[in-house]
Amino acid sequence: MYDPKGNGKEKTVQAVQFVEVEPPKHLRGIVHRFLELKTDGTLPADYRFHALPDACTYVVFDQLDRTVAGVSKLRATSEEFNLGRTFHFINIRFLPGVWQGNLDQIAYGMVDTPYEGNLPLLAVNRDLSKQGFADSQAILSELVEGLIENKLVASNAVTEKIFQHLDDIHTVADMAALSDISPRQLQRTLKRTTGFAPHDFLKVLRLQQSLNGNDTWSYADQSHFIHSFRKATGYTPGRYSRKFDV
Repeated sequence: MYDPKGNGKEKTVQAVQFVEVEPPKHLRGIVHRFLELKTDGTLPADYRFHALPDACTYVVFDQLDRTVAGVSKLRATSEEFNLGRTFHFINIRFLPGVWQGNLDQIAYGMVDTPYEGNLPLLAVNRDLSKQGFADSQAILSELVEGLIENKLVASNAVTEKIFQHLDDIHTVADMAALSDISPRQLQRTLKRTTGFAPHDFLKVLRLQQSLNGNDTWSYADQSHFIHSFRKATGYTPGRYSRKFDV
């Protein structure tokens, strides 16, 4: 199954906590993880967050500014964000393709402006701020259940089939065949539900497989893998592993 790695935490910065928690069993076809990213005190310098491409949609809550929340997604290449010296975010990481709402509800990159949409994100953000992360999963689960009820998120049969057959996929044509749809249908479905064209979606899957230890999965050779990894992340695999914990 697809197990995305969304965060590259600098090994030299010990005062940053990153916690991942599995959702309840009934939400696992929709939600990958509940996440918390926060500082312990004030850092001596601004923290640069390295966000890896993962094709997931996130709901983001800024616990230091309760007006800031939103729905966000990353691009097919990694991005770095300056989070400053103190920060505290709680996120829901949805599996790729499950977001059924309009793509214009999704911002690319981190959310850093007050939320003005029609989802109950600000009320949830206030509720989250009243308790610790360990006790917040019931609130997050209730939000997801409401999104399911309103048909804003749902299981995606196409991406589920792709994830079940990752080891057999080497090309976009393989993805279409294993999904039992035509390449044109695959193009439309992935673009509508993930925001990615099939080629970019495949690049993200390859990168994520490499981060899970399959260094040359679906690459022609080692030099091709190194070139593709550097193009997606800005780092060679060796330099990345020395600098970041994933």
